Amino acid sequence: MIQLADRTWTIEPSVTLALSARAKALRASGIDVCDFTVGEPDFNTPAHIREAAKRALDEGKTKYAPAGGLPKLQELIAAKLRDENSLSYSTNQIIVSTGGKQAILNVLLAILSRGDEALIPSPYWVSYPEIVKLARAVPILMPTTEATAFKITPEQLEAAITPRTRALILNSPSNPTGAIYSRAELTALAEVLVRHEVAVLSDEIYEKLLYNGVEHVSIGSLGEEIFNFTVTCNGFSKAYAATGWRLGYAAGPAHVIKAAVDIQSHTTSGATTFAQYGAIAALEGSQDEVEVMRREFERRRDVFFAGLQTLPGLTCTKPEGAFYLFPNIAATGLSSMDFSQRLLEEYHVAIVPGAAFGADANVRFSYATSMATIEKGLERLQRFMERL
Repeated sequence: MIQLADRTWTIEPSVTLALSARAKALRASGIDVCDFTVGEPDFNTPAHIREAAKRALDEGKTKYAPAGGLPKLQELIAAKLRDENSLSYSTNQIIVSTGGKQAILNVLLAILSRGDEALIPSPYWVSYPEIVKLARAVPILMPTTEATAFKITPEQLEAAITPRTRALILNSPSNPTGAIYSRAELTALAEVLVRHEVAVLSDEIYEKLLYNGVEHVSIGSLGEEIFNFTVTCNGFSKAYAATGWRLGYAAGPAHVIKAAVDIQSHTTSGATTFAQYGAIAALEGSQDEVEVMRREFERRRDVFFAGLQTLPGLTCTKPEGAFYLFPNIAATGLSSMDFSQRLLEEYHVAIVPGAAFGADANVRFSYATSMATIEKGLERLQRFMERL
């Protein structure tokens, strides 16, 4: 019998994908399921992006690209980061990866050694702790609650740092809470990080999905000192409804990015060539459809949030970004897993238990789905809550 490596012993399977698979199985059996599990926009990738990839295929652009990405795409990412995020990166400070998840993995493999600690605010995206474990490092969770709008404080960060702390993983806008750190909040965190020389991996994948005029701020833009300790990660999945294209990127200090490229050269070799031509079109072309999707997500958020507000036994903080609602279910007396499983099996509404994100008192609804599904799901959720 082949023995598994010890790195696999502590890796938790994705609860999100598991519940999504159960919902799909129910649907395949003929049951109408309202699926709010996976954070995947229900829009199609804009036509000009799809056409660019098709054109690249027709032109034979199907060979290996440079491991760090097509130079033209790196140039456009550098321009985007400069113009939109006030971040000054050269092309040798940018890596294009097979999705934002691989960009994060490459960077953490480059900066974390066995036994190092990475700080992760909780609730957290399910993959952060597991990626840290794959790097043979230790995830240190920093709990937050509705009372702090699901955000860490500089005092909390200061108290969590030890001699083994190497990085803070910061996600703003956040999955699963939709919380966004303000400029003042990020400035206060940056001061602590610089003082202790702790790196920050800033995951900004949801930066285009902001509501009510809220400002997105890249922590690396807040001064030269924090810029030198920042790796900014982003991608095309959420803003351009391009989840299956698997295109992400990271930008940071040249020596970190070089190490990440070296790692990538021995894993995937690099992102798919013709998909990168689609990404070039995404950055060069009109952003009108991005705004159309953002406005529709905001409309859905408002309807969904208003519906949750009417249900006894639930409380919910209104998200400022991303496309998730993260209501508190503690008053029901159920664990998040029991709540989610009963809602799926009894009323055919699929959600994700908050335990997957380190918050068992909550559950996550993704509103990256149709308004009709949201309205139907709310009606079923109301009947479920009335029976509890």
